[in-house]
Amino acid sequence: MTIFEELKRRGLIAQMTNEEKIKYYLDHEKVTFYIGFDATADSLHVGHFLQIMVMKRLQEAGHRPIALLGTGTTMIGDPTGKTDMRKMLSVEEIAHNAERFKQQMSKFIDFTDDRALVVRNGDWLMNLSYIPFLRDIGVHFTVNKMLSAECFKSRMEKGLTFIEFNYMIMQSYDFLKLHQDYGCLMELGGDDQWANILGGTDLVRRVMGDEVYGMTFTLLTTKEGKKMGKTEKGALWLDPEKTSPFEFFQYWRNVSDDDVINCLKLLTFLPIEEIEAMESWEGGQLNKAKEILAYELTKMVHSKEDADKALEAARALFVSGGDSENMPTTNVGDALDNEKIGLLDLMVFVGLCPSKSEARRLVTQGGVSVDDVKITDPNAQVDFSDKNQVIIKKGKKVFHKAVK
Repeated sequence: MTIFEELKRRGLIAQMTNEEKIKYYLDHEKVTFYIGFDATADSLHVGHFLQIMVMKRLQEAGHRPIALLGTGTTMIGDPTGKTDMRKMLSVEEIAHNAERFKQQMSKFIDFTDDRALVVRNGDWLMNLSYIPFLRDIGVHFTVNKMLSAECFKSRMEKGLTFIEFNYMIMQSYDFLKLHQDYGCLMELGGDDQWANILGGTDLVRRVMGDEVYGMTFTLLTTKEGKKMGKTEKGALWLDPEKTSPFEFFQYWRNVSDDDVINCLKLLTFLPIEEIEAMESWEGGQLNKAKEILAYELTKMVHSKEDADKALEAARALFVSGGDSENMPTTNVGDALDNEKIGLLDLMVFVGLCPSKSEARRLVTQGGVSVDDVKITDPNAQVDFSDKNQVIIKKGKKVFHKAVK
């Protein structure tokens, strides 16, 4: 099976500028391609992980990835999928975040001997002269065409700043620069980047007269269309200091029945035939598929040792008196008042719920237990005076240990 067939069979490919040419280059040539990562935080998250797995697959097929770190574009912010303007970061914060991205990517991508490159677009974007750039690059973009892109249309009513309006031009210029300097032939990205990718392929053709190609892959979403990789605490991070290996494992162990097979195809390196055989699984078999998914991803992102520990701890939690050593834990000592704390306050404090109203709803609906005792009174107090810890259970599968 060729790499192109592999991508198609796994459902990774969403849109392409020229399927015939892209198939030929991926199956018969050694292609330099790039994916951009804006350095908005000091850790990669699950949304990035899907992109990194595509890079890894293509590198193993003999192609050369460029990880473009957006030290320049992060100064502006991509309006795609945003309801408000992105928080402005300092140059120092962006540089720090970019370095952290590089460190984390090195676990998955081989950057030795030019097998893959790390490039920062701030190296050229931060040094541009405004008027010459408008004359040489801006002239190739029409406002009408840009406004027709979903990334701008969705923000027009809310308010789109002029600085954000420049993002498409910046990203398109990245493709031109990488094509000129490294012979980059393809840009890849999530399906929400389609308009920006088209801008880049068109710019290279207009300026250089060269044909380059763009391909988007399937966004990691649930059946209902909501973004995956989000928890009550925010993003699902790859950094174990932000999301523990156990929390990471539990997230994937708890995906919906409708999502588990798709996630196995998109994110794991299990043979596609093995995954397709799981498509007929039902009931308890799907729980086994979720366990496989959680184990494989935890092993890749963290380690086999972490995956083994998380698997053992997850199984133990479903047995009375099970080992809670590797359970997500929060020290709540500073939040206690005379050794007590309201249950709703406790759930928010440890990150099980984003708000007290959400915690109240869960409690009154019977979805919360403390030390195996179901609590339905939203005014209940948790008393630590005769104990050092409690275990809170949310729903059937989410556990959290609070210690004083």
